[in-house]
Amino acid sequence: MGLREQKRQRTHDAVSAAAIALFLERGFDGVSVADVAAAAEISKPTLFRYFPSKEDLVLHQIADHRGEAARVVRARPAGQSPPAALHAHFLDGLARRDPVTGLNDHPRVLAFHNMVFSTPSLSVRVNDYIARDEEALAAALAETDDPLTARLRAAMILAATRVLARENWRRLAGGETADGLYETAVAAADTAFRLLGDR
Repeated sequence: MGLREQKRQRTHDAVSAAAIALFLERGFDGVSVADVAAAAEISKPTLFRYFPSKEDLVLHQIADHRGEAARVVRARPAGQSPPAALHAHFLDGLARRDPVTGLNDHPRVLAFHNMVFSTPSLSVRVNDYIARDEEALAAALAETDDPLTARLRAAMILAATRVLARENWRRLAGGETADGLYETAVAAADTAFRLLGDR
């Protein structure tokens, strides 16, 4: 990265940190874009150059996971089925306590998930991300399946991982620990992918 890109990334990260801190403290709807700009010591127009919308201030945190399932399918070893590759990937995420699996009990992560799931405008955007991920996964699966089968498989796989992640988050929000829930979460993932089939 050049110096200009490094400076841009530092500003991006600083704005994001200021926004998330305010949102977690006062709630997403209790904070204006002007509040975030003031906390980050930049103007509103500058803020919008980094983040096109208020929702993007939150959801860029999960942006690196967009299209992930499709990438996993395309990068899988020869001879491994798409569901098997995605199963292994989900299990690896559980072991790493990746927040996207729902199995991360850091208070900030739990608060972040609660904010996303309880704020309608954020939930709508997350659903939009899910729809795009489903399209990307279907395209990857269509390289070996007919298009309709690929779309059906993509929908079922992403629905299963979403249910698993939400269940993990729900149980952690209810007071369980990630370490205590880990074996149960692994067993649930094994069951889900067994139901999906390994072909």
